[in-house]
Amino acid sequence: MVATPLLLPSRTGNIGVLQLNNPKKLNALTLAMVRSLNNILPQWQSDPSLKATLVLGQSAQDAQPKRPAFCAGGDVKSVYENGIFPLEEEDGRRRRHGWGEVGLETADFFREEYQMNYSVATQSSTRLPQISIWDGIVMGGGVGLSIHGKYRVATQNTLFAKPETAIGLIPDVGGMYWMSRLSSIGPYLALTGHRLHANDLLYSGIATHYIPSEKLPSFYSALQEATKGPYIYDSDEEEEEEENSNDAVEQQKDPAEIKEEDDCVKNVLSEFHEPIDTTESHLCINAEAIEAAFSLDHQTTVEDVIQTLQTMNGSEFASSTLEEISNSSPTSLKVTWEGLKRGRELPDIGSVLKMEYRMSQAFMREGSDFYEGIRAKLVDKDGAPKWNPSILEEVTDDMVQSYFQPLGDEHELKLQQTNPPSSKL
Repeated sequence: MVATPLLLPSRTGNIGVLQLNNPKKLNALTLAMVRSLNNILPQWQSDPSLKATLVLGQSAQDAQPKRPAFCAGGDVKSVYENGIFPLEEEDGRRRRHGWGEVGLETADFFREEYQMNYSVATQSSTRLPQISIWDGIVMGGGVGLSIHGKYRVATQNTLFAKPETAIGLIPDVGGMYWMSRLSSIGPYLALTGHRLHANDLLYSGIATHYIPSEKLPSFYSALQEATKGPYIYDSDEEEEEEENSNDAVEQQKDPAEIKEEDDCVKNVLSEFHEPIDTTESHLCINAEAIEAAFSLDHQTTVEDVIQTLQTMNGSEFASSTLEEISNSSPTSLKVTWEGLKRGRELPDIGSVLKMEYRMSQAFMREGSDFYEGIRAKLVDKDGAPKWNPSILEEVTDDMVQSYFQPLGDEHELKLQQTNPPSSKL
C-alpha cells in the first residue's frame, strides 16, 4: 500500500471514500497523493462489493476561517523545485528534464497523474459511479481528479478554473479532451482561466448537480443507505420462480450485467439536487460573445481570437477577457490552442493524455515559461513573469510544433487500462 497522511482512503458501507487532506496547500495533489490514488483506485474498481466512490475535500465547516477547497491543483511548486536546476551526469550521461525520464519528478508527476486521470475516466459509470463534491476551490489537477467521473456536485462555495496558461503551462489532465468538446466555452476557459461559480457550471454541464453545502451531511447519510447490499439480479424468470417458491434465493448480479438503471446513486442525487437560475450566469449572459470569439470552428489562431474581441467595441466582456489573456504566457496560449484543435480530433481520453504528456514534458525543459510562471506566482510572488517570447507574434509555428514532438518509445506515456477508454463529461 502506497500511503500518505495527505490522502485518507476509507470505506463507508459500500462506498469507497477518498478524503483529500492537504489543507495547508488547499488540497494540492502531491506526487505521494497521486501514487496513493493509483494504488487504491484499481483495488476499488475490481471490488464487486463497492457501489460508488466519493471524493471529498475540506468542507466549509472544516476550512474555517480559510476558504474551503476540493483541490486547488497539482503541487507544481514541488515540480518547479525539482526541475529548476540542471542535473549532474550519471554513468557518463547527463540526464535531462523534459524528456520523460523515469525518476525525475518533472516526468514522474505528470506521468503518474495522467494515469490517475485515466483510471477515473475509465471507471465504470454504471457499476461504480464516482461522485466528486466541489464544495470549494476546484482548479488544475483537482479538475482532472473529478471531471472525468460521472457525477460532479457544485455548492454555493464552488470556485472552478483551469488557469494553467497564467503559470506558463497548459490546461492538462485531460483538458484537451473535454474542453475541445465543450462548444466554445471550453476554449474560452482554456485561454482565459476564467473563474466559474455554480450557476456557470450547471449552465455548461461541467457540474451535474447542485446541493447546498449545509445539506451535504444529510446527502452522505442518504447515499450510504441507498448503496447498502449487493446488486441483485432480478430477471423475469426469477420473478416467476419466486412466485412458485417461498424460499427463492436472491442472486448477486454479474458486474457485466449491471446497467444504467441499476445506478443507486442517481436517485439520491436527484432527491437532493436543487435547481438554480443559470440565466444570470457569466457564461449564459456572454454566450454570444464567447461563441463569436472562441469557436474552434471559426477561429484559426489565438491572434484571431484577440482580433475578434478587439472588434467588440465598448464590450465589458471583451475588455476583461483581453486582460485575462494578456496575463498568460504567449507560448502557453498558442500551444494550448493547437492542443485543443488536435485533441478534438483524437478518438478518446487515453490518446489525448498521451499527447498532453508530450506537451507537459516540453514545458519542463530548461528555459521554459513554466519556471518563470511559477517563480512569479508561487516563489518570488511578484506577479510579474517575464515570458519568453513576450508577445504572440514571436511564438512561431515551429516553436509550437516542438511541444508535440515524440519523446521516444522508452519515455512515452503508457497507460494501464482496465476498462474501455471514455470520459463522463
